[in-house]
Amino acid sequence: MADTVVHTPVLLDEVISLLGPDSEVSTLIDGTIGEGGHAEYFLSKFPGLFLIGIDRDLKILEKAHERLKPYEKRIQLINGRFSHIFSNYDSYTDRKPNIIFLDLGISRYHFEESGLGFSFLRDEPLDMRLDRDLKLDASYIVNNFSGRELVKIFFDYGEERFARRIAGKIAAARKDKKITTSGELAEIVRRSVPPDYRHRRIHPATKIFQALRIAVNNELEELKEGLPQACSILQPGGRIGIISFHSLEDRIVKHFYKEMAGNSLNGREMPNSQSRAEFKIITKKPVRPGEAEVQRNPASRSALFRVMRKVK
Repeated sequence: MADTVVHTPVLLDEVISLLGPDSEVSTLIDGTIGEGGHAEYFLSKFPGLFLIGIDRDLKILEKAHERLKPYEKRIQLINGRFSHIFSNYDSYTDRKPNIIFLDLGISRYHFEESGLGFSFLRDEPLDMRLDRDLKLDASYIVNNFSGRELVKIFFDYGEERFARRIAGKIAAARKDKKITTSGELAEIVRRSVPPDYRHRRIHPATKIFQALRIAVNNELEELKEGLPQACSILQPGGRIGIISFHSLEDRIVKHFYKEMAGNSLNGREMPNSQSRAEFKIITKKPVRPGEAEVQRNPASRSALFRVMRKVK
């Protein structure tokens, strides 16, 4: 059996610096706790902190539980989508959060241990569901959606320049044989793009796999739904911090922050602002990993971290 892979949390020092509790006793919600890397560091640094960890993947939540056992009296773990938990928050706990943190990245566990076809480097069943209760998986989309629907997914969620070519090759290939594994799909994508596109630093299937994962798990809608709900349960003076890993997520976060800060990046109210500057943006530009971190952990290179504070 292969050794268990431990996920390396990104921007760890920056997250602690910008989201560390203001008071000795605080409550932090980690809405995408994953394997518990950031959570473990928070709990070890701040002994008065209570942490509520949420994840839609029950198996990875179990891994977080094992990792955080030394702190089990100061944690509450909840299985579910953060948007749903936030919208029904009082039914889960009466603790009011001072800090809300979301790391929107996919854990190494999903790529290397889950066996669900998240990685184009492995030949696994083409699934990609973070929540096993979801009815739609990646195999169904690839084998049953029309060519036009596939183009839209690849272009909208992957920003793939060869979306039409790739969708056409998939439609042709599935006529002969159902596409059932990540390896089969990756090879079809590889053959679909021009030769000079196949040997770049980024694998030619990267954006296609991203797009399918987003579509299967409805990730962008989950973020859009969850952000206002998170802000509604956050205590005055509290902070919300979000790490995103691609422009689609970061664009949603950036525009939402600007709206909540009165459409001003320095937190001042703008005329006729609907939000009346309920929040103030702390990070005028997204915080990025330094060169040393990227060298240690190449997966961190695209991380973007934004923070705002609730002032009303």
